[in-house]
Amino acid sequence: MRPHAPSAPPERTRWLVLIHQIPPRPAYLRVKIGRHLQRIGAVAIKNSVYALPHNEETQEDFQWVLREVVKGGGDASMLEAHFIEGLSDGQVLALFQAAREADYREVAEEARKVAASLPRRGPPPENRRNEVANQVARLRRRLSEVEAIDFFGAPGREIAEGVVSAMESRMKPLNESRAPTKPRLLREDYRGRTWVTRTGIKVDRMASAWLIRKIIDPEARFKFVPAKGYAPQPGELRFDMFDAEFTHDGDLCTFEVLLQRFGIDDPGLRAIAEIVHDVDVKDAKYGREEASGVGQVVAGIAAAHAGDEARLERGAALFEDLYALHRTGDAAR
Repeated sequence: MRPHAPSAPPERTRWLVLIHQIPPRPAYLRVKIGRHLQRIGAVAIKNSVYALPHNEETQEDFQWVLREVVKGGGDASMLEAHFIEGLSDGQVLALFQAAREADYREVAEEARKVAASLPRRGPPPENRRNEVANQVARLRRRLSEVEAIDFFGAPGREIAEGVVSAMESRMKPLNESRAPTKPRLLREDYRGRTWVTRTGIKVDRMASAWLIRKIIDPEARFKFVPAKGYAPQPGELRFDMFDAEFTHDGDLCTFEVLLQRFGIDDPGLRAIAEIVHDVDVKDAKYGREEASGVGQVVAGIAAAHAGDEARLERGAALFEDLYALHRTGDAAR
């Protein structure tokens, strides 16, 4: 399967729509077509109606499916479409986001299961090395497959990439897997910068932006860009996005990475880091009781405010209050 060119939906998106009718026999044909549609990243918008964003590669992918349906005795049509009533472009895009986010979550969960079966540190035991190497290679292939059909930069890619990369590092001998310690960064070197992240900010990006402006760069300017296809300008710093200067590292969320890289040791910020991790990564690593409530508040902010600047403002108020609660280190957990 070929990687697809990254694309972001303009205000009025062109879609390709495949409508098919599959005969009841042979029974395997429906399963075969369903798997093929899943493999190319199509989403169902109605029964037997599937959509893809319009480009040359997706058109070719649908043409292959159409031929399979017709060859099996069925009927299929491919249309170029705009959604006018009923489903909106935003709702269709949300279907793609949800499908790929679920795929990323599945990869991350499988990687954690493999990690949980190993010693806490270092490479796997010699008698399991080949088995684990095969599992990690399979996870990397699966992650690459999901990335190839992630047309709109779904949430979860950074988390999955972090845990799979951490597993790959563990496959190296101890003397190789110990990466050189990254030097602690000086905050004064990061003042007055433009910090770039993905649009549609939620808990980790809200909290990280608050941390950046409060502790690291009080003069920070924030820029919100599509998750895929953005080329950073000279001097810009990216956070919580793929290939960013500051993003998920192993099982650490971006907020935790910022604390680590800048050597910030503060009980209130450590507490917030644990809450943000549990909400964002969803692995219950710290078991913070507040995580559920904070997650609900963040979801409410996202539902009430489409714009990232408004989300940033509301999120900053939330994390400022959490910091006031936890900064002495005495808040009840």
